[in-house]
Amino acid sequence: MLISKRVSLFLLSLLICAFSLAAHQDHKTEADPSPKIAAWNNQYEIPGVGSYQLPKLGFAGDGEVLDTNQQSLRLHDLFSDRIVLLSFIYTSCSDPEGCPLASAVMLRIKQELDQSPSLNQQIRLLSLSFDPNRDTPTHLANYAKGFQTNGPGDWRFLTTQSNEQLDPILKAYQQSVLPDLDSNGNSSGNFSHILRVFLIDRQQRIRNIYSASFLNPDLLLTDLQTLLVPDNQQEPAIVNQPQNLDALATTRTDQIHKERQTKTDHSIDLLTFAQTTQLGLPPLKIPQDNPLTSEKIDLGKKLFFDRRLSLNDTFSCAMCHIPQQGFTSNEMATSVGVEGRTVRRNAPTILNVGNLDLLFHDGREELLEYQSWQPLLAKNEMANPSVSYVLNKLRGLPEYQASFEQAFPKQGIRMETVGMALASYQRVLQAGNSAFDRWYYLGQQDAISVEAQQGFVLFQGKGGCASCHSIDKESALFTDQQLHNTGIGYQNLQQSKLQKVQLAPGVEVEVSRELINQVSEPPPSDLGLYEITQNPADRWKYRTPSLRNVTLTAPYMHNGALQDLAAVIDFYDQGGISNPELSPMMRPLYLTAAEKQQLLSFLNTLTGSDVDKLVDDAMKAPIGDHQVTYSANLSSNTH
Repeated sequence: MLISKRVSLFLLSLLICAFSLAAHQDHKTEADPSPKIAAWNNQYEIPGVGSYQLPKLGFAGDGEVLDTNQQSLRLHDLFSDRIVLLSFIYTSCSDPEGCPLASAVMLRIKQELDQSPSLNQQIRLLSLSFDPNRDTPTHLANYAKGFQTNGPGDWRFLTTQSNEQLDPILKAYQQSVLPDLDSNGNSSGNFSHILRVFLIDRQQRIRNIYSASFLNPDLLLTDLQTLLVPDNQQEPAIVNQPQNLDALATTRTDQIHKERQTKTDHSIDLLTFAQTTQLGLPPLKIPQDNPLTSEKIDLGKKLFFDRRLSLNDTFSCAMCHIPQQGFTSNEMATSVGVEGRTVRRNAPTILNVGNLDLLFHDGREELLEYQSWQPLLAKNEMANPSVSYVLNKLRGLPEYQASFEQAFPKQGIRMETVGMALASYQRVLQAGNSAFDRWYYLGQQDAISVEAQQGFVLFQGKGGCASCHSIDKESALFTDQQLHNTGIGYQNLQQSKLQKVQLAPGVEVEVSRELINQVSEPPPSDLGLYEITQNPADRWKYRTPSLRNVTLTAPYMHNGALQDLAAVIDFYDQGGISNPELSPMMRPLYLTAAEKQQLLSFLNTLTGSDVDKLVDDAMKAPIGDHQVTYSANLSSNTH
């Protein structure tokens, strides 16, 4: 991927994590636990070990490789005595959903192997570089030091003598690795690729292929241990196996989807769902020139999940607005665009976005129909060079020609129809009927706890929260849809000697700003509404976010500066950050610990009852990338 200065802070955090692990080994005592990385949040229920059988997906490819000792080996020699997890990486990759993710997951599994001698003797981890020119055995040896632990877990880093030796291996595993080009059409030395990790048994058969969405260490560990269970003790294998490896990459995903669907039975007609006003929400605003239809909704959903709408076919709208994470992104304070490019603001949730009058954190857009084109064209998001570029790409995809004709007869694929389709899908993502709504609007006294009721009293009274997060008699969006200066933007301008760097979700360290400046340019200034109006009084003003479903949408504030709701409550309790344009509504609250807990309990009651239905529906959506177009039909073993 293209490594710009704008992503260097991410690289710095990865390096800090890696080298701190390496350095830690020199000073550990036997009493010290092995290093741990942050736990992954499971987005689905993982079946028990041995309760299922992994299908046999064909034989794994072979080829000649080099280890970090410059010893020549055959891949099959490394498969014969162990169950193997094989990932394809390159060490300079900056995409957080690419090689760094694969290495972080491998590290977590390595730590588990360190603590389990029985597993360690049967499992091997392999990371094979597809950049032999730079990832030499010596370079890989230095890179591997950053992932060293004290235990005996077997994790090997491999490369090849040349691209000529590498190419047959990539073809055998159907790995598409495309060199990125600079403005002169020359190779930049970086690559675009889709992350794939392969699970291989002792008979050199591929038993699962993981994409970024399901590269969860707990899932991988469960699959590894399931392969150790004798076949006659497992449930029958999945049959009707496709032979294309790109399709096979989602076989396990489909199995999980089937299991979740069986357990929840969350089927939903999105059009009917949108046309029914939910408890606690106002009637959905639908433009007269873009009435909702099932065809538009389905088309918009397909576009929303299609990675081919980005410049390099690797990034979709759903990769910032992740359904399982409240239709936002919980992992990073600010979003990450194509090729790992840094986006300066946190991804806002799109739940209930159809009810908003102002869009984006600075309120610069009013209509969903126009909103979608801004991330499509932003250089640090989906990076398309022009509207025509996107339209021509869509016109070249046969499956879209019929879909647009059904949704927009005789209009075709145009800027307007693309925006209308995407808006139609986003508009139906309504999430009301919360426990609070049933208590407040229906009078169900037992719908929320006494503590939460006390929190609501504080919310309206001492806390003053309702002055911005407003509540009406018949509905509540929990936003006044205005822009205010709380000081959180002003705080970014203050230069301290130390700066917080996020290493993993919920894990931050303070790093010398001097060190950061050596590898990174200063982050772009963010003046909020001022950038739209050029009025000095509007500096650091940002749109009041809705508090509906707020427990699902961490981190918080326009820049993701606050990791959890407790930190948000503390921030407002201190009266924000003083600055010349601070909102007059910001003042110290002097809340007690008990009152803070009451407010937190109240906020926990604002999650809509149908969020799971919307997530389940989204997980069945087709996903398109430059390698394969996935079908939404689960029975086809593609997704």
